[in-house]
Amino acid sequence: MIETASPSAPAPSQIVLISGLSGSGKTVALRVLEDAGYFAMDNLPLMFVTAVIEGLVERGEHRIALTLDARGGETVKQLPDTLSSLRGKGLDVRLLFLDASEQELVRRFSETRRPHPLANGQLSIAECISAERALLEAAAGIAHRIDTTNISPNTLRTWVRDFVQLDSSRLTLFLESFGFKHGIPLDADFVFDVRCIPNPFYDPKLRPLTGKDPEIIRFLESIPMTRRMFEDIQQFISRWAPDFIRDNRTALTIAIGCTGGQHRSVYLAESLARSLRSEYAVRIIHRELGE
Repeated sequence: MIETASPSAPAPSQIVLISGLSGSGKTVALRVLEDAGYFAMDNLPLMFVTAVIEGLVERGEHRIALTLDARGGETVKQLPDTLSSLRGKGLDVRLLFLDASEQELVRRFSETRRPHPLANGQLSIAECISAERALLEAAAGIAHRIDTTNISPNTLRTWVRDFVQLDSSRLTLFLESFGFKHGIPLDADFVFDVRCIPNPFYDPKLRPLTGKDPEIIRFLESIPMTRRMFEDIQQFISRWAPDFIRDNRTALTIAIGCTGGQHRSVYLAESLARSLRSEYAVRIIHRELGE
């Protein structure tokens, strides 16, 4: 008897909505997804999002990426409701929000000499950024945020690819090392300051190394304070992560900062990742190392 193959189940749909400040890298993010095979659309007005996505899924598009920003005006404030509605239809919809410091955004617009989308001849660039940030406040509060202030386009491309590979059924912890002298990451949900731990920087032999090198690891692990800091941060995450899971959060960014973001914060991010991988999906970001 000849057995006929049963029809395969339709591929699950993954929708990525990209929002954020003008100049923060949304075009780079959208192109990454387009190159990865996503059907990509830029600056779709929010009022059309649901109909467009449903139409694309119906015709067989199962990976879709759209950018939504302040060019849509006041309607962008309704993005949280649109997101809830789409998820209520059983779609895997993810919201990615790109941000950067005001100083960096002003610099980028000055270098490119492009007008800000909200420019009207009366507002300065800084005022346009402030107005845009207010319009997008609701979206930023429910999205996975990436701070592009101090990262290269190549690093952003890597982080975007990591974002779309996340398992939406599990909480993902982003452990981000950084240097306070370069500013606190805008995408951090929690920030831990580890500058009280003795700094390997002051040993000329250790200065050029990073927290991933054996010499730095030995140095830091010889200091009791390092272990206490590690245990306190680990216990904090373990205690509070279940509450964020119950609140339907799929990602948390834990930022760990030292002075330069090269030694102590890198070591602790790596150590915490090893200890937490058995419970959660973990991604490591070393901002100052460009990783």
